[in-house]
Amino acid sequence: MIPTDFRIEPADYATDLADLRAVRETVFILEQKVPEEEEWDDLDPRCHHVLARDEAGRPVGTGRLTPEHKIGRMAVLREWRDKGVGSALLVALVDKARSLGWTEVKLNAQVSALDFYARHGFEPYGPRFMEAGIEHQAMRRAIEPLAGPERYPARAREASVPSSEFDSLAVATEATLAIVHAARREMVLFSRDLDPVLYGQPAVLAAFKDFAIAGRGGVVRIVLLDPAAVQGQGHPLLGLAQRMTSVFQFRTPTDDVDLQYPSAFLANDRDGYLFRQLGSRWEGDWSPANPARTRQLLEHFGRVWERSRPCTEFRALGI
Repeated sequence: MIPTDFRIEPADYATDLADLRAVRETVFILEQKVPEEEEWDDLDPRCHHVLARDEAGRPVGTGRLTPEHKIGRMAVLREWRDKGVGSALLVALVDKARSLGWTEVKLNAQVSALDFYARHGFEPYGPRFMEAGIEHQAMRRAIEPLAGPERYPARAREASVPSSEFDSLAVATEATLAIVHAARREMVLFSRDLDPVLYGQPAVLAAFKDFAIAGRGGVVRIVLLDPAAVQGQGHPLLGLAQRMTSVFQFRTPTDDVDLQYPSAFLANDRDGYLFRQLGSRWEGDWSPANPARTRQLLEHFGRVWERSRPCTEFRALGI
């Protein structure tokens, strides 16, 4: 079984060069046949780099921000693709750009990756072109500075990103990681049984843990339709909640209308959401920044939350 637990961390070019090479040379030089002299350039020592590492500390993905405000050298080892690593790297780079006060970032996307970048708010501009023998498209994304710590920060902070439809667990996982990594102080989650196939994945659990220990006073409010089933299956998120009871709050509906609600969703305080029309299936839509749709889900969640009861089923766990 291929592991799925990873973390994202900043990389020092001098100290971490061997790890950067391990990923970039495998992906670009060996796999995509990019000439070595084109892969390494004079910008590298002056860039902000990030690394994805597995639970043993081995490098599995990379990315960088150049002084020209461009994201580049996004690479993920083959066995780690479709596990949310690329999304987590991209979110980390955009957050770094925001922390530097940048108002826009650009990138040259391989044409095969256009949909991936579009889901993260990047828009194409200009004609396509060839680079290192691979067809590319220039893309850019506007970045607004962080607002203050109000409960639901200003909706104009992020450029609105059209929702994207999905129909697979892989994309749902990628979207979930992007939403959790982008959250600042609050997330809401509505589910029948905490979707163990999705929220029980090590990478998703690690993302929730990173949010919980970030020191921003974050809260995850969770409405469960069947808390007894969650407790019975020994969901790993409950173990995390046991250790961080001030972060994770659980309620369950008492109103029949709420108990018959068929959908499942996750939303954050940065206008990002993931919605599945049927909680038992993987078809749905999501966006990293869609204020109108996210507001609808937050308002619905708030109404259900107010008329729901605490999950007494979890008292034995100290939650």
